[in-house]
Amino acid sequence: MSAPQASCLLYFDDEEAPALRLGQAAGLPAQAIERHRFPDGELKLRLPVDDTGRLPLRAVLLRSLHQPNEKLVELLLAARTARSLGVQHLTLVAPYLAYMRQDIAFHPGEAVSQQVVGGFLGGLCDAVITVDPHLHRIDRLEQAIPVPQAVVLSGAEPLADLIALRRPNALLVGPDGESAQWIAQAAARHGFDHAVCTKVRHGDRQVAIELPALNAQGRAVVLLDDMASTGRTLALAARLLLQAGATSVDVAVTHALFAGDALQAMHDAGVGEVWSTDCIPHPSNAVAMAGPLAAALRPVLAA
Repeated sequence: MSAPQASCLLYFDDEEAPALRLGQAAGLPAQAIERHRFPDGELKLRLPVDDTGRLPLRAVLLRSLHQPNEKLVELLLAARTARSLGVQHLTLVAPYLAYMRQDIAFHPGEAVSQQVVGGFLGGLCDAVITVDPHLHRIDRLEQAIPVPQAVVLSGAEPLADLIALRRPNALLVGPDGESAQWIAQAAARHGFDHAVCTKVRHGDRQVAIELPALNAQGRAVVLLDDMASTGRTLALAARLLLQAGATSVDVAVTHALFAGDALQAMHDAGVGEVWSTDCIPHPSNAVAMAGPLAAALRPVLAA
């Protein structure tokens, strides 16, 4: 009989590549959860138990929650099953965390999805590690997900490192006031000049942008944000910056959601390069987060 493992990394087959990178960086054996889909769409999972039919006392479950709805069911099945197989401490590594934007009811009867989904995740795991969650009116992740250990990493500094290589002396610009602290963090790492636009949203796809007082003439500008979905805000900002004399406008984001024709909309507006972290798999991925995620995991697993 083989010696029991101290901990393991569980993953689904569509995230094999990031799981293997994280497992190697964290020194954890990465083991796949088998999935079977019935004709009616229901899922059957089988977790990778040892020869005694058990899992280690500590386990890490990797699931990035873009396109989240089915994945939340997977998490429910996997987490509850892991508990029944001996896991006493379960860490969810969700490089992208869904349903964090709706944090209040803007109209009577609206579901406050941050509270609902946050409470759901908090009931499944003991720790959560994520990157740049889209939080508006709260300061700490544990206010949304009530777990003993909630760790937030940022893509700002790794993206700033990439920008320093690709566009030395760039002017960093954030698309709205919510990005101000995040932009300042990235800019401070390499002494970049930085500024933040003012955004007024009129719907999911309609926004208005005002440039701050800045001199973009002759500058290489990088629009930096935590996420990009439709790309319309970034496209509008790029047009204004080019009209203001910028020699180039590139985009760097943590989470490359890029729904529909988002990339094309940005390129049509004059955006050159687009860079993202690998929190969400996308052809624009240029910054790997396995190292920072592994560093965050070690103290959580050792606690």
